[in-house]
Amino acid sequence: MSEMTVVLQGSAEKHKTRNIGFLLLNNFTMIALASAVEPLRMANQLSGRELYDWHTFSEDGNAVIASDGIHITPDCSMAESSSLDVLIVVGGVNITRNFSRRQIAWLQAMARKDILIGGVCTGPYLLAEAGLLDGYHCSAHWECLASLQEAYPRVSCTNRLFVIERDRMTCSGGTVPMDMMLNMIKQDVGSQLTAGISEMFICDRVRNETDYQRIPLRHILGTTQPKLVEAVSLMEANIEEAIELDELAGYVGLSRRQLERLFQKYLQCSPSRYYMKLRLFRARQLLKQTSMSIIEIALACGFVSTPHFSKCYREHIGIPPREERSDMRSQARGNTMTQLATAALSVLGSMNEHVPAPISMRALSEAKFEPSYGSVAVA
Repeated sequence: MSEMTVVLQGSAEKHKTRNIGFLLLNNFTMIALASAVEPLRMANQLSGRELYDWHTFSEDGNAVIASDGIHITPDCSMAESSSLDVLIVVGGVNITRNFSRRQIAWLQAMARKDILIGGVCTGPYLLAEAGLLDGYHCSAHWECLASLQEAYPRVSCTNRLFVIERDRMTCSGGTVPMDMMLNMIKQDVGSQLTAGISEMFICDRVRNETDYQRIPLRHILGTTQPKLVEAVSLMEANIEEAIELDELAGYVGLSRRQLERLFQKYLQCSPSRYYMKLRLFRARQLLKQTSMSIIEIALACGFVSTPHFSKCYREHIGIPPREERSDMRSQARGNTMTQLATAALSVLGSMNEHVPAPISMRALSEAKFEPSYGSVAVA
């Protein structure tokens, strides 16, 4: 083994192959499925081992049409599914019309087998319908969060990007399933492997459970409050040089008191507090995604001094900006270690201890000639 190879400590039992199943609903979103599967493939490639195997299911084994119109032929039907460690429901468009009672009953039966069950995009809606999220926190795509909470009051809905809680994990759509799976892999194997995976996918940062999806205000208010939407749009466009409240009210054709009442009624806070949240949200993005200094970020977000910025940040976010930045630097150091490991091209030897299942093994076999193959060794 090369000196440059990163070795992840752990028992052989801990790193035995985990079998992941994906139940594809009609009109599922392709990006959610790909974002969930690809980290598993890359975990195998970088480790040179079959850490994960994956299969797709449909209700009857027949092809499923994704939301983009592409037909996907699953590996088998629900009834033919083999022993699973993790089961993930992949939802998409028109979720309330794209599941059956048979799928509900199957999910309930799978839950009794004491496995990790999850949902991506609108998949959590199906888990809630099956009663599998009662007493759990749940994330889902922002488009269905409100209806999900209304229909299932025993589920604690959150607009966090994803939630991993006990034997459930749920997440919103788009590329967020990648973040959720990377966090699962981190729990299974370690942070150095997830850092290597994120580098291979040109992913600047692995988001965690403290990150939130930003719900468009137009979705919350619809078309009923155009003045309020216009005011918030002006706030978002003027972060560095904040607009005075009287001036903002004048731009949208309201008095100051009328604008304050709108914010209190529909956003449950004052205009100044909402403006503060927007500026701190932008500051957090800059802290996590750029190398700008804290004083530069403070000025870019409309704060007159670093102490004032730090005080507001701690009050609203819960930690000081320097601590947020130090967390990012720690992650960057881990990424650098993995870059060195990848450059070493250290290929692990035989894999005699386990006979892999065909899907993951085929992908692993194809990856053997990639420079990164086996560059992150799992002990």
